[in-house]
Amino acid sequence: MRIISGTHKSRNIIAPKTLPVRPTTDFAKESIFNIINNHFEFEQLSVLDLFSGTGNIAYEFASRGSQNITAVDVDTNCSAFIKKMAQTLNFQNIITIKSDVFGYLKYCKNTFDIIFADPPYTLNSVELIPNLIFEKQLLKHNGWLILEHDAKKDFKNHNCFIDQRHYGKVNFSIFKTHAN
Repeated sequence: MRIISGTHKSRNIIAPKTLPVRPTTDFAKESIFNIINNHFEFEQLSVLDLFSGTGNIAYEFASRGSQNITAVDVDTNCSAFIKKMAQTLNFQNIITIKSDVFGYLKYCKNTFDIIFADPPYTLNSVELIPNLIFEKQLLKHNGWLILEHDAKKDFKNHNCFIDQRHYGKVNFSIFKTHAN
């Protein structure tokens, strides 16, 4: 796993093998960040990284200049690893929160330009994530929810769905506030 672009471009991140994670592949991450780059200015973004795992996505946003990044993961070891790596990489703009994602979303009062969610593919309640985010109005105007999931999930009928991308076994569904 490596940081694709920005101030820490090509920096390898080596996570302990004991972490219960499935990091987004470099190929898929590079592809989705190219799409984000065509629609947003990274320096302006406030980002919420849900099911953050190794922090892979949070580091990518930080390396590209995003100033406000919140990484949420329920696993104590994942949260500790993200905090340690953020310090090692001198990313003072990453806030790490150890919490169940659904509990965090229920009480979250902030809004974000991008919410990136990479839940375990086996999570039964993955379909609840877009609804919860839009009901709680956690995205800013024209903000995006990017949800990583397996090929079995289909969100095309969600009223805020705008696009789906496939990169090998990785699927991203993109949702937008005020989707046309």
